[in-house]
Amino acid sequence: MSEKNLQTVREDPRKLQRAFLVGIEPADRDRNDEPVDHMLDELAELLQNIDIKETGRISIKQSRPQPRYLIGTGKAREICRLAADAEAEAIVFDDPLSPAQQRNWEQLSNLTVIDRQEIILDIFAQRASTKEAELQVALARATYELPRLKRRWTHLSRQRGMKGGMGMRGEGEQQLEIDARLVQQRIKNLRKQLKEVGRKREEQRKKRLKRPLPNCAIVGYTNAGKSSLLNLLTGSEVFIEDKLFATLDPTTRCLELPNRQKLLISDTVGFIRKLPHLLVDAFKATLEEAILADFIIEVIDINTPYREQHHQTTLEVLKELGAHQKRMITVFNKIDLLEDEHLIPRLRRKLDSPLFVSAVDGQGLEELKQRLIEEMSEDMTSLKLHIPYSRYEIMAMLHRHCEINRQEALDQGLEVVASVPFDVVDKLREFTVE
Repeated sequence: MSEKNLQTVREDPRKLQRAFLVGIEPADRDRNDEPVDHMLDELAELLQNIDIKETGRISIKQSRPQPRYLIGTGKAREICRLAADAEAEAIVFDDPLSPAQQRNWEQLSNLTVIDRQEIILDIFAQRASTKEAELQVALARATYELPRLKRRWTHLSRQRGMKGGMGMRGEGEQQLEIDARLVQQRIKNLRKQLKEVGRKREEQRKKRLKRPLPNCAIVGYTNAGKSSLLNLLTGSEVFIEDKLFATLDPTTRCLELPNRQKLLISDTVGFIRKLPHLLVDAFKATLEEAILADFIIEVIDINTPYREQHHQTTLEVLKELGAHQKRMITVFNKIDLLEDEHLIPRLRRKLDSPLFVSAVDGQGLEELKQRLIEEMSEDMTSLKLHIPYSRYEIMAMLHRHCEINRQEALDQGLEVVASVPFDVVDKLREFTVE
């Protein structure tokens, strides 16, 4: 690849068309971990999302990381030959590379060398659709690129130092300083803008929380069918597509359950293994729906052989967010595609009361709604109330937010026994009958 083309694709990975994939299997790999080949399958799917085709791959067993190329020099040269034979324009690692390792690889191969983090950042940049998500992605990318600016200028000539002085810096060094200052200023501006957007969103959330509706968040591995389940439950039309990270921005919809109680349900960005910490930090605001939820629905694709690993990834991300101790309903989706009829009984024995649904044909939907009613009851208490006929707005509130178990008309008003959310109790104190 020419130097000009190499520089072009460094700045925009989407200009690539063909990539050679590299996966590393550590010597201490747990037998329950996913095979490296499957991880590379997922990496290939990530690349497809930005229209890059796999032209070859290699899996390497590695006892410990090497500082220069992450792997040994001999194996690095072999990979360069294989990538050239495959007519690849880039070498893509499933594992993170340091800025120095990327520069070393590009000098050795004369190809663009990127890692899984950079691919995920690029996908997120394409999929962001709200102002907040765009700012979050821009911040993550700028933070990622700052220590990697030097590789952009390795092709520039250096000027020799002047006699008797400290030396005149070359064009690349001067431009590098300028670029670094620009990126640092951009990071500062993005954080300022995000703070303002976050402040406005907090105001919106406070307004929403003034309505005493319970809420839950749908989480899970990317492409497990979270948005499809939200659409099925609420009758909404949240965007869905058979792609990784089809949903980036949180979407909240209201569900009216069979007992007439209402529940706010929020969809969230899908989780993935080796999610860059930059994105976890940048998307804290987006994933706040999971942090603030009363409970969580975890959606798992029942047809993947790596259900357990996807579940563990979800738990790890929730732990990073501080939401891992929330009550959780485990829902296996896509049972309409299930071929192993013995799998459901095995999962029932292994897990604590999992549910099995199809977001396509509605199987298991009523059982899920009943579980939601039971889960909401955990945050409710039973009250006996006397509501004067003149206070019709109180009855309206009870119908919106509570479960009315008994109602009787008396001379001076209605006697009501209702299951009431804890955060509504104070509003009903004057009508409570001891």
